[in-house]
Amino acid sequence: MTDRLWRGASVKGSAAVEVLPGHYANKQLGCRSSVIAWSHASRFRKAITLVGARPSGRLLDYGCGDGTFLSLVAARYAGCTGMDIEEGQLTNCRHRFASVPNVTFCTVTDLRRSEHSHAYDTVTCMETLEHCTEDVVAAVLRDLNRLVKPDGRVIISVPIEIGPTFILKAVVRGLAAARGLSDYRYYERYSVPDALRMIAASRNTRIRRATHGEPNALSHSHHGFNWRALRVTIAAELRLRELHFTPLSVPGGLVSSQAWFVCGKRSDESGGDRS
Repeated sequence: MTDRLWRGASVKGSAAVEVLPGHYANKQLGCRSSVIAWSHASRFRKAITLVGARPSGRLLDYGCGDGTFLSLVAARYAGCTGMDIEEGQLTNCRHRFASVPNVTFCTVTDLRRSEHSHAYDTVTCMETLEHCTEDVVAAVLRDLNRLVKPDGRVIISVPIEIGPTFILKAVVRGLAAARGLSDYRYYERYSVPDALRMIAASRNTRIRRATHGEPNALSHSHHGFNWRALRVTIAAELRLRELHFTPLSVPGGLVSSQAWFVCGKRSDESGGDRS
């Protein structure tokens, strides 16, 4: 997969543009663990379904990573923009997407310019908020509300790390680590009390989450992430319209890997309208 054009072969039904695969595509959709590859492919298929097709519309992927998702939906929108905070990653994306005229990339600072406000029919933010500290989560949600059109949609996905899924993921990650898949060797370990709290977690459950990185750019791993708590925060900043789960659409996401929030814009970005 690393030496051929990426055509979305692992995501059936996608009309992907032809670009070289990035590092996330290689380690997720191209993972040697069939369970992990299947789960990520299901995630991308769900995202494609949720964003639909708007041939005259604009899409923003907030936290675009290596641009894998943009390669899968570029043919569905007139214009697509990817934003990421890592300059090296953006440089790589611009190089790989150089032949795709309707896909561009920018920094979060670029998005502060007025031409981006209320400019996007669809804004996606996938597998990003779980890594953000609480203050950054709030700032990102306000940003998403500013960037989407009044009648547009904000689509957010995050991993499920609580309930029965906690146990399932621990088993799969352990097997992946045993197979030598290096990304799965470094997951932080839970104490027994914290593991039990994650398995029985409600929206009010909190455990200590370590931060990583430079003081001005701290982030979290998946350790201790509670999607139910995030749901409350999202509902306070955006109009939460739909809730979905993948790869298995089981009520409450009890044995699913990702939670999806389909949201609308708040009419008052200052927070005055919370009806």
